[in-house]
Amino acid sequence: MIWRLYYQFLKFGCFTFGGGWSIVAQMKEIYVDKQKIITDEELLDITSIGRSLPGTMIGNIAMMFGYRMAGILGGLACVFGMITAPFIVLILITSFYAAFQNNLIVASAMKGLRCAVAPIIIAALFGMIKGAFKLPACYLVALISFGLFFYVSCVWLVVIGAVCGFIICEYYEKTNKINA
Repeated sequence: MIWRLYYQFLKFGCFTFGGGWSIVAQMKEIYVDKQKIITDEELLDITSIGRSLPGTMIGNIAMMFGYRMAGILGGLACVFGMITAPFIVLILITSFYAAFQNNLIVASAMKGLRCAVAPIIIAALFGMIKGAFKLPACYLVALISFGLFFYVSCVWLVVIGAVCGFIICEYYEKTNKINA
């Protein structure tokens, strides 16, 4: 199991461009849609926590996912698998930085990769939102949070989201008890 996690995250590190969100999109496709190891809601929870913690978002997500699958060794396997390929590439690029710095072909390839990443990230966002919210009020909280994103600290968005989640769950529990 640990080697399988390492290998899968090694592939993420090799073939997923665009940072954390594009890796989350690949995790959704493999672990939610194909293998059904976790649900959309669980991936969204892992992503929310990973985004809220200090450090790199995808490093946190990899550690939490690996830990969920196979404990601490699973978490470490995911993190090290994910960073192995970029680490090697960065060593090579920094070794030959002067040669790559003004290379038109490399600069053009990077611009093309940026264009391809945007739809991947957008697809991941819509896929996670579509299956993650079981309660209709959660869509409203997500929309309000998105609107506040540019005006309020992310810390406050997390606090507001937690409070709203608590209130929504309490409301639905009371409503279900009354209707039962």
